[in-house]
Amino acid sequence: MKPFFLLVSISIAILSYLLHFKLNNKVFHNELIEINETKLLNLKQLTFSGENAEAYFSKDEKYLIFQSHDCDSLCDQIYIMNIETGAVEMVSTGEGVTTCSYFLYPECKKAIYASTHLANKECPPKPDYSKGYVWKLYPGYDIFLKDLDGKSVIQLTDLPSYDAEATVAFDGSKIVYTSMVSGDLEIWTMDADGSNKKQIMGLQTLVPTFSQTETESFFRLTYMMKKAENLTLIL
Repeated sequence: MKPFFLLVSISIAILSYLLHFKLNNKVFHNELIEINETKLLNLKQLTFSGENAEAYFSKDEKYLIFQSHDCDSLCDQIYIMNIETGAVEMVSTGEGVTTCSYFLYPECKKAIYASTHLANKECPPKPDYSKGYVWKLYPGYDIFLKDLDGKSVIQLTDLPSYDAEATVAFDGSKIVYTSMVSGDLEIWTMDADGSNKKQIMGLQTLVPTFSQTETESFFRLTYMMKKAENLTLIL
Protein backbone atom coordinates (compact mmCIF):
# COMPACT_ATOMS: atom_id res chain seq x y z
CA MET A 1 0.00 0.00 0.00
CA LYS A 2 1.32 3.46 -0.91
CA PRO A 3 2.16 5.79 2.01
CA PHE A 4 -0.59 8.26 1.04
CA PHE A 5 -3.31 5.63 1.02
CA LEU A 6 -1.89 4.09 4.17
CA LEU A 7 -2.12 7.48 5.90
CA VAL A 8 -5.71 7.96 4.71
CA SER A 9 -6.65 4.50 5.95
CA ILE A 10 -5.09 5.18 9.36
CA SER A 11 -6.89 8.55 9.58
CA ILE A 12 -10.24 6.95 8.77
CA ALA A 13 -9.62 4.28 11.36
CA ILE A 14 -8.82 6.91 14.00
CA LEU A 15 -11.91 8.96 13.13
CA SER A 16 -14.08 5.84 13.31
CA TYR A 17 -12.61 5.08 16.71
CA LEU A 18 -13.34 8.59 17.99
CA LEU A 19 -16.94 8.36 16.78
CA HIS A 20 -17.50 5.42 19.12
CA PHE A 21 -15.26 6.23 22.05
CA LYS A 22 -14.48 9.16 24.31
CA LEU A 23 -11.08 9.56 25.87
CA ASN A 24 -12.24 7.43 28.78
CA ASN A 25 -13.30 4.63 26.40
CA LYS A 26 -17.04 5.06 26.85
CA VAL A 27 -18.93 3.34 24.05
CA PHE A 28 -21.50 5.41 22.18
CA HIS A 29 -24.50 4.08 20.31
CA ASN A 30 -25.05 6.89 17.82
CA GLU A 31 -26.64 4.44 15.40
CA LEU A 32 -29.74 4.67 17.62
CA ILE A 33 -30.14 8.37 16.85
CA GLU A 34 -32.71 9.09 14.14
CA ILE A 35 -31.44 10.68 10.94
CA ASN A 36 -33.32 13.96 11.43
CA GLU A 37 -32.31 14.35 15.10
CA THR A 38 -30.43 17.64 15.69
CA LYS A 39 -30.16 17.79 19.49
CA LEU A 40 -28.61 14.45 20.51
CA LEU A 41 -25.02 13.28 20.15
CA ASN A 42 -22.82 10.66 21.78
CA LEU A 43 -25.74 8.51 22.87
CA LYS A 44 -24.84 5.72 25.28
CA GLN A 45 -27.23 2.84 25.88
CA LEU A 46 -27.24 1.75 29.53
CA THR A 47 -29.82 -1.05 29.68
CA PHE A 48 -30.27 -3.90 27.23
CA SER A 49 -33.16 -6.04 28.47
CA GLY A 50 -36.48 -5.79 30.27
CA GLU A 51 -38.37 -2.57 30.96
CA ASN A 52 -36.33 0.25 32.52
CA ALA A 53 -37.66 3.72 33.32
CA GLU A 54 -37.80 6.70 35.68
CA ALA A 55 -34.00 7.10 35.85
CA TYR A 56 -32.40 9.96 37.80
CA PHE A 57 -28.78 10.98 38.37
CA SER A 58 -26.91 11.27 41.64
CA LYS A 59 -25.47 14.73 42.20
CA ASP A 60 -22.00 13.69 41.00
CA GLU A 61 -23.60 12.07 37.91
CA LYS A 62 -21.81 8.78 38.59
CA TYR A 63 -24.93 6.79 39.45
CA LEU A 64 -28.48 6.33 38.21
CA ILE A 65 -31.44 5.23 40.27
CA PHE A 66 -34.29 3.69 38.30
CA GLN A 67 -37.11 1.16 38.26
CA SER A 68 -36.89 -2.04 36.25
CA HIS A 69 -38.27 -5.51 35.65
CA ASP A 70 -37.09 -8.15 33.21
CA CYS A 71 -40.16 -10.34 32.75
CA ASP A 72 -43.87 -9.73 32.14
CA SER A 73 -44.79 -11.64 35.30
CA LEU A 74 -42.57 -9.52 37.52
CA CYS A 75 -43.09 -6.08 39.05
CA ASP A 76 -40.75 -3.10 38.99
CA GLN A 77 -38.11 -2.89 41.69
CA ILE A 78 -35.63 -0.07 42.36
CA TYR A 79 -32.01 -0.35 41.22
CA ILE A 80 -28.88 1.78 41.29
CA MET A 81 -26.43 1.65 38.39
CA ASN A 82 -22.77 2.61 38.39
CA ILE A 83 -22.67 4.44 35.06
CA GLU A 84 -18.95 3.86 34.53
CA THR A 85 -18.97 0.10 35.12
CA GLY A 86 -22.60 -0.73 34.37
CA ALA A 87 -22.88 -2.62 37.68
CA VAL A 88 -26.47 -2.73 38.98
CA GLU A 89 -27.73 -3.35 42.52
CA MET A 90 -31.30 -3.70 43.77
CA VAL A 91 -32.00 -1.31 46.64
CA SER A 92 -35.72 -1.98 47.21
CA THR A 93 -37.02 -4.98 49.12
CA GLY A 94 -37.88 -7.16 46.12
CA GLU A 95 -41.49 -7.37 47.31
CA GLY A 96 -44.66 -5.74 46.01
CA VAL A 97 -44.27 -3.19 43.21
CA THR A 98 -42.19 -0.01 43.34
CA THR A 99 -41.97 3.23 41.40
CA CYS A 100 -40.58 6.77 41.36
CA SER A 101 -37.18 6.61 43.06
CA TYR A 102 -34.90 9.58 43.70
CA PHE A 103 -31.61 10.25 45.44
CA LEU A 104 -31.77 12.30 48.64
CA TYR A 105 -29.63 15.29 47.71
CA PRO A 106 -27.05 16.63 48.25
CA GLU A 107 -25.12 13.72 49.83
CA CYS A 108 -27.03 11.04 47.86
CA LYS A 109 -26.31 8.46 50.56
CA LYS A 110 -30.03 7.78 50.86
CA ALA A 111 -32.85 7.40 48.36
CA ILE A 112 -36.62 7.55 48.36
CA TYR A 113 -39.07 5.41 46.43
CA ALA A 114 -42.70 4.31 46.52
CA SER A 115 -43.61 0.68 47.23
CA THR A 116 -46.60 -1.52 48.02
CA HIS A 117 -44.57 -4.15 49.91
CA LEU A 118 -46.12 -3.41 53.32
CA ALA A 119 -49.66 -3.60 51.97
CA ASN A 120 -48.97 -6.77 49.99
CA LYS A 121 -45.69 -8.57 49.39
CA GLU A 122 -47.02 -10.11 46.17
CA CYS A 123 -46.80 -8.48 42.78
CA PRO A 124 -50.26 -6.93 42.18
CA PRO A 125 -52.28 -7.74 39.04
CA LYS A 126 -51.36 -5.70 35.98
CA PRO A 127 -53.88 -3.06 34.83
CA ASP A 128 -55.92 -3.57 31.65
CA TYR A 129 -53.99 -2.06 28.73
CA SER A 130 -56.56 -3.04 26.10
CA LYS A 131 -57.60 0.59 25.59
CA GLY A 132 -54.16 2.12 25.93
CA TYR A 133 -51.64 2.89 28.64
CA VAL A 134 -52.93 2.92 32.21
CA TRP A 135 -51.09 3.99 35.35
CA LYS A 136 -52.57 2.02 38.23
CA LEU A 137 -53.03 4.05 41.43
CA TYR A 138 -52.51 1.20 43.88
CA PRO A 139 -53.73 2.40 47.31
CA GLY A 140 -50.95 0.37 48.94
CA TYR A 141 -48.26 2.68 47.60
CA ASP A 142 -46.31 4.47 50.35
CA ILE A 143 -43.06 6.40 50.22
CA PHE A 144 -39.93 5.01 51.86
CA LEU A 145 -36.48 6.33 52.70
CA LYS A 146 -33.64 3.87 52.09
CA ASP A 147 -30.17 4.14 53.64
CA LEU A 148 -27.86 3.13 50.80
CA ASP A 149 -25.02 2.30 53.20
CA GLY A 150 -27.13 -0.15 55.19
CA LYS A 151 -30.44 -2.02 55.36
CA SER A 152 -32.49 0.70 57.06
CA VAL A 153 -35.81 1.45 55.31
CA ILE A 154 -38.00 4.14 56.90
CA GLN A 155 -41.66 4.58 55.99
CA LEU A 156 -42.44 8.25 55.32
CA THR A 157 -46.17 7.98 54.51
CA ASP A 158 -48.55 5.56 56.21
CA LEU A 159 -52.15 6.42 55.27
CA PRO A 160 -54.33 4.01 53.22
CA SER A 161 -54.08 5.97 49.99
CA TYR A 162 -51.89 6.32 46.93
CA ASP A 163 -48.63 8.12 47.87
CA ALA A 164 -45.93 8.10 45.18
CA GLU A 165 -44.11 10.14 42.50
CA ALA A 166 -41.78 11.75 45.02
CA THR A 167 -38.78 13.91 44.15
CA VAL A 168 -36.32 15.80 46.36
CA ALA A 169 -35.24 19.44 46.51
CA PHE A 170 -31.57 19.85 45.59
CA ASP A 171 -30.67 20.98 49.11
CA GLY A 172 -32.37 17.91 50.57
CA SER A 173 -34.78 19.94 52.68
CA LYS A 174 -38.09 18.97 51.09
CA ILE A 175 -39.78 16.07 49.34
CA VAL A 176 -42.63 16.78 46.94
CA TYR A 177 -45.01 13.97 46.02
CA THR A 178 -48.44 13.02 44.70
CA SER A 179 -51.08 11.78 47.14
CA MET A 180 -54.73 10.75 47.14
CA VAL A 181 -55.10 11.11 50.90
CA SER A 182 -57.87 13.69 50.34
CA GLY A 183 -59.65 11.49 47.81
CA ASP A 184 -58.15 13.03 44.67
CA LEU A 185 -54.67 13.38 43.12
CA GLU A 186 -52.99 16.36 44.73
CA ILE A 187 -49.46 17.61 45.35
CA TRP A 188 -48.01 17.52 48.85
CA THR A 189 -44.67 18.37 50.39
CA MET A 190 -42.96 17.00 53.50
CA ASP A 191 -39.61 17.31 55.18
CA ALA A 192 -36.95 14.71 54.37
CA ASP A 193 -37.81 12.77 57.54
CA GLY A 194 -41.52 12.55 56.63
CA SER A 195 -42.68 15.28 58.99
CA ASN A 196 -44.50 18.54 58.26
CA LYS A 197 -46.76 17.23 55.48
CA LYS A 198 -48.63 19.97 53.61
CA GLN A 199 -50.95 19.97 50.62
CA ILE A 200 -49.87 22.66 48.17
CA MET A 201 -51.85 21.88 44.99
CA GLY A 202 -55.12 20.28 43.98
CA LEU A 203 -56.78 20.15 40.56
CA GLN A 204 -55.86 16.51 39.87
CA THR A 205 -52.12 17.03 39.72
CA LEU A 206 -49.34 14.52 39.25
CA VAL A 207 -45.59 14.19 38.57
CA PRO A 208 -44.24 17.09 40.67
CA THR A 209 -40.52 17.96 40.58
CA PHE A 210 -38.23 20.67 41.91
CA SER A 211 -36.05 22.57 39.45
CA GLN A 212 -32.74 24.15 40.35
CA THR A 213 -31.39 27.64 39.71
CA GLU A 214 -27.72 28.44 39.23
CA THR A 215 -27.39 29.56 42.85
CA GLU A 216 -28.96 26.36 44.25
CA SER A 217 -30.98 28.55 46.62
CA PHE A 218 -34.33 28.79 44.87
CA PHE A 219 -36.62 26.03 43.69
CA ARG A 220 -39.54 26.19 41.32
CA LEU A 221 -42.14 23.47 41.45
CA THR A 222 -42.87 21.91 38.09
CA TYR A 223 -45.91 19.70 37.86
CA MET A 224 -48.39 18.24 35.44
CA MET A 225 -52.04 19.24 35.81
CA LYS A 226 -54.64 16.79 34.53
CA LYS A 227 -57.61 18.56 33.00
CA ALA A 228 -60.17 16.31 31.33
CA GLU A 229 -58.08 14.05 29.06
CA ASN A 230 -55.25 16.55 28.51
CA LEU A 231 -52.04 17.10 30.42
CA THR A 232 -50.75 20.64 30.89
CA LEU A 233 -47.26 21.60 32.09
CA ILE A 234 -47.33 24.20 34.86
CA LEU A 235 -44.44 26.11 36.45
